[in-house]
Amino acid sequence: MLAFLLRRLVSLTVTVWLATIVVFTVLQLVPGDPALLMLGIDAQPDTLAVLRSQMGLDQPILTRYLHWAGGLARGDLGVSLTYARPVADLVAERLAVTLPLSLLSLVLSTMLALPLGLLAAARRGRGGDWAVLGFAQLGVSMPSFWIAILLILLFSLTLHWFPAGGFPGWSAGIGPALQALVLPALALAVPEAAILARVTRTAVLDTLGEDHIRTARAKGVGRMAVLLRHALPNALIPVATVLGLQISFLVAGAVVVENVFTLPGLGRLLYQAIGQRDLIVVQGVVVLLALFVVLVNALVDIACALADPRPKGGAS
Repeated sequence: MLAFLLRRLVSLTVTVWLATIVVFTVLQLVPGDPALLMLGIDAQPDTLAVLRSQMGLDQPILTRYLHWAGGLARGDLGVSLTYARPVADLVAERLAVTLPLSLLSLVLSTMLALPLGLLAAARRGRGGDWAVLGFAQLGVSMPSFWIAILLILLFSLTLHWFPAGGFPGWSAGIGPALQALVLPALALAVPEAAILARVTRTAVLDTLGEDHIRTARAKGVGRMAVLLRHALPNALIPVATVLGLQISFLVAGAVVVENVFTLPGLGRLLYQAIGQRDLIVVQGVVVLLALFVVLVNALVDIACALADPRPKGGAS
């Protein structure tokens, strides 16, 4: 197990390092002069030169990367040229929206997927199974931004149950804040729940064919008890693995959904920084999101390895 953890640590370090190289290089290759785009075509040459110096654009690309990566290692994400504030402060403010949104969407997707997956496995080949498979196909086919628009039309403009956008802030109270996050979280959760429901169905069906399930049935254990006490716990390892992988999809979807609902989260900050060509903010936010995804996936791998009683010698 110690060797497995060390391999995961090395893999995590290398992945994050490669992510910093990819993010920095791609942003440097984007056409156009960020300083000129920020100041406009009427900018004076001396003003343009000062801003380029502030952004480090007058230095070699390797020097700029090493300076930026060194700051990351110290926890310094730089200072936003648009907001004139440390990027770390901007990220901390926006996490107060994005983190609860992601957690709520994970909870909703899990609450939807597990019962649906169990229902499909218990009713294999019957109406309930086909209904779940139909929901899964529909959920995977519809992008989150389209689901968000449909939710706004139904629950905001027609039923007036939830606000169509905006975020009142946590100072307004937990109730109003959560109410503003329900529809965005549901828009993110539906596609993920569709995938997770199918994975749950397959994992439970595979478990139902194992020897210990047949033994439990031979002892007279009821059908529901077999599903909940024997099949589901043993099917949770592949389900947890897919759930961890879905974090990256939630992060990507949040960029779009937060803009649909005008939520002041990391996704909207990233979208605005791209439009303003604030490369310092873009680099910092993208690397932090990549680090978050890599950490979650590593933790899921470790949790699954600890939960799996099989020897870990062949784990990679």
